Amino acid sequence: MAPMADAWLSGTRSSYDTDASGYAEKVRGLLGARPYLRASLTLFAELVQGAGGGPVADVGCGPGYVTGYLHDAGVDVFGIDLSPEMVAIARRDYPGLRFEVGTMTDLDLADDSVVGIVAFCSVIHVPDHAIPGVFEQFHRVLRPQGLLLVGFHVGDETRHTSEGYTGRPINVDSHHRRPSKIMDWLRDAQFTIEAELVIGPDEDVPGAVIFARSDA
Repeated sequence: MAPMADAWLSGTRSSYDTDASGYAEKVRGLLGARPYLRASLTLFAELVQGAGGGPVADVGCGPGYVTGYLHDAGVDVFGIDLSPEMVAIARRDYPGLRFEVGTMTDLDLADDSVVGIVAFCSVIHVPDHAIPGVFEQFHRVLRPQGLLLVGFHVGDETRHTSEGYTGRPINVDSHHRRPSKIMDWLRDAQFTIEAELVIGPDEDVPGAVIFARSDA
């Protein structure tokens, strides 16, 4: 692995390990307060089930709240996260579900092994040079016509965070991107875009979700 990749990966992992409890508390109840995010996940679940179901990976699952929501919606879902502390919290809070430590830059999953992937506000920590490889990993593990849901912050800047929700020092970058940029990367990785939704376009930091299908 290149030294640059090592630096951002290790920085992100250690930051979330340090701030895991604070982050988990911050996102508790998030989906209840965000109807458009919730509706996107509900639609994702319906599309997966409509296609016959199968295993779904929540990549960058954090404390597991999206994994838990999809499970309650009837999806055969498991979570993967870079941070062992996040995975420990997810296992504690959702003891009936499967969570694994792993990285989206090198997914420990077989080719064509999942019918869906959710990456909710996890690719925001991946620098531009590494995004194409991440989306290639998603395409590799998805079955043909598998469904991908990517959620991210909208903008043209990178924000650095040096203090976590617990007040302890962390070192993590969040890359805000235009949907058109994400969609270009997805098309380059052999995905077809199905839908794009920008949430809160008048807010300081809008959000967006993109639904895409893996080409055969």
